[in-house]
Amino acid sequence: MGGVASIPTDPSRRIQVISAGYSRTGTVSMSMALAKLVDGPVLHGGTQILLRDDDYCSTWIKAYEAREAGDRELTLKLVRKATAGFVATADLPPSDFLPEIMELYPDAKVVLVRRDPERWWNSIAALTSKTTPWWLGVVVAPIPGWRHIPKFASLYCRSTLRLAGMNEKNVHPSDLIKWGGPHILTAHNERVRSLVPKENLLEMDLSQGWEPLCHFLGVPVPRDEPFPRANDAEAADQYATKILLKVLLVWVGIFSAVGVAGYSAFSLWKM
Repeated sequence: MGGVASIPTDPSRRIQVISAGYSRTGTVSMSMALAKLVDGPVLHGGTQILLRDDDYCSTWIKAYEAREAGDRELTLKLVRKATAGFVATADLPPSDFLPEIMELYPDAKVVLVRRDPERWWNSIAALTSKTTPWWLGVVVAPIPGWRHIPKFASLYCRSTLRLAGMNEKNVHPSDLIKWGGPHILTAHNERVRSLVPKENLLEMDLSQGWEPLCHFLGVPVPRDEPFPRANDAEAADQYATKILLKVLLVWVGIFSAVGVAGYSAFSLWKM
């Protein structure tokens, strides 16, 4: 992934910019750019889910469940809780709750980063195949902040697969590879265009740099640094490796503690 999980200190701050592109369309680059241009903390969904506490991930899970149950008021309440204090959003799950975020923050401007659907799908499929093994739920169960991630992944994958015409409830994240394809990105982008008034929507490519984004937001173009580029496939692989190493260390600690306790109990029993 990339970036740092921001924790807002002023819950009265409101969302000003929504980067509505699907994951793997330069969401970290956009969150870094918005952090430069908009004064305040930026919510990059993937980073927040992975680096915040149990309650944060659980809040988005409850929002997905409330939306599936048709409870609009509860959905809005939970999305408001998850976004309170941020001035901009990027990545999933915020981009998956675009109608709710637009209702909560009607003055927010929306940016849609374009990417070739075929190249996007190759990136998504490669990342999904590495991060959705069947044993993931077991190994992260004892780790605060990550124990809810498998359930969260199933919910957002189920939401994503609806764009592919699949409405099954018992979905595993690996089903995204089976049922998904480049058409998901096309469908997502069309959904964004149908929801956002043209005067509030900017479509751009990352290769265009600062100019279109700054013009859209009405802010000066930074002259002291290039447009940020982050979270390519190699960086995502490195981040996944770090996560697996941390999980391994946690389990080594658990087994070591159990071994010491068992040896101590056996020694006491012999005495």
